[in-house]
Amino acid sequence: MLSIFDQGPFKPCPAPFNLAAHVLRHAPLTPDKPALSIISGTKAKTWTYRALENAVRGTGTGLLQTGLKPGDIVLMRLGNTVEFPIAYLGAIAAGLIPVPTSSQLTTADTAKMITELSPAAVLRDPQVDCGPHVHQITTDSLIKMRDLPPCEFNLGDPERLAYIVFTSGTGGFPRAVAHAHRAIWARQMMVAGWYDLKADDRLLHAGAFNWTYTLGTGLMDPWTIGATALIPSADTDLADLPNLLRTHKASIFAAAPGVYRKALKGKSRLDLPTLRHGLSAGEKLSTDLHQAWTKATGTELFEAYGMSECSTFISSSPSRPAQNHSLGQPQPGRRVAIIGEDGPVPLGDEGIIAIHRSDPGLMLCYLNDPDETAAKFQGDWFLTGDLGKLTEDGQITYLGRNDDMMNAGGFRVSPLEVESALSQHPDITQIGAATVEIKPGTFVIGAFYTAPTKLNDDALQSFANAHLARYKQPRVYIHLPSLPLGANGKLLRRALPTFYKVSSSHDR
Repeated sequence: MLSIFDQGPFKPCPAPFNLAAHVLRHAPLTPDKPALSIISGTKAKTWTYRALENAVRGTGTGLLQTGLKPGDIVLMRLGNTVEFPIAYLGAIAAGLIPVPTSSQLTTADTAKMITELSPAAVLRDPQVDCGPHVHQITTDSLIKMRDLPPCEFNLGDPERLAYIVFTSGTGGFPRAVAHAHRAIWARQMMVAGWYDLKADDRLLHAGAFNWTYTLGTGLMDPWTIGATALIPSADTDLADLPNLLRTHKASIFAAAPGVYRKALKGKSRLDLPTLRHGLSAGEKLSTDLHQAWTKATGTELFEAYGMSECSTFISSSPSRPAQNHSLGQPQPGRRVAIIGEDGPVPLGDEGIIAIHRSDPGLMLCYLNDPDETAAKFQGDWFLTGDLGKLTEDGQITYLGRNDDMMNAGGFRVSPLEVESALSQHPDITQIGAATVEIKPGTFVIGAFYTAPTKLNDDALQSFANAHLARYKQPRVYIHLPSLPLGANGKLLRRALPTFYKVSSSHDR
């Protein structure tokens, strides 16, 4: 029997269609219901569904009035504020193509994106770094647009381009992932196969507004089914999250594993009477953290696996919990396989986790990169680059990366990108980057370098601050007499974490 688990096909997306219209479909039905609360302590700034829809569609009108036309690309350089999701949905409502990006990116990072995408405009918070562009629309202008008459939803083929996100590529440079309007339709499979989300839920997501995990799981999915989204204010201390969950009566909590760890720090018991369960994604959830959360709260954690090219498509859920430390099962409507060199491998064998090309949540392509797009497919299967194995009942166990891609804090980062930036340091002669485990379940990026003498860690960190976005920066620096090389002279990145363990043992 081959390693193929078929939970599909999912019902087709209707046409004509618009992603933003689908997200806001409950606004006319429940106009006065809270759609979003930005919470801090006992206070909350709340947006009703009526206010949210008016702001989104007014922003769509305003963007068109600046001279933008449906099909134009707009780069988003906005901070951790409500302007981010409103501008994102406003652009899509009007038929524009938003490109959400992390505010941690440097001026050089965004200059490359502007060159690649040729956006018609940049939506810009002046406090956020950005490369030069002649047409910048500031947050002040975006806020004023909210009061304009509502735009009509730009309806059309659900296969047309809706938005673009950037992901780290194995070649060392970010790739532009193009998604269709139908991507939001596919997220219903997550509601059934991961969230168990209902209209009366209050879902608190611990991430920033401008993180795609927050944008999808924390905002668009609750709004799509008429629930209430809770987002902590930007200045929230992660240690205060249990108080926010309790005070604001959250029924579902979503975060990356590191956030759960910080929320638990120093606490053996958390009293969260309204919490039904938690959701974890972004990086692998460790068994010890999972058990600690369950013991402290009396609630379960459900993990999901996915990527920028297809969001999450394997998960555990209240109705289908994971078994034997697996990721869970393919969500209802998904077709997933474990692929070897010649296609699906025998059941129980190791291979690359893959999703069928017919999945409505799968990307359209890597923009302007047909060769890399083609390289990610083997026949009808899109290859994730992650290794796993499948059991007869559909449980999929994660076995790590099939390449050197790093995952730290929920972000995938290419080691080549980190190495390229740090190799510019005048005193570094060789550099290698890899993920290292600094304590059980906590992974960070480590930089391993050769130089005539050991360099000052603070000086190296300052150099990294100037050349890399914060989430791409190493957190530990290890000086080595030489880097491990293979017989062909290539760097053996997978050997690097061993040197961190040796270095740490010497420091104790």
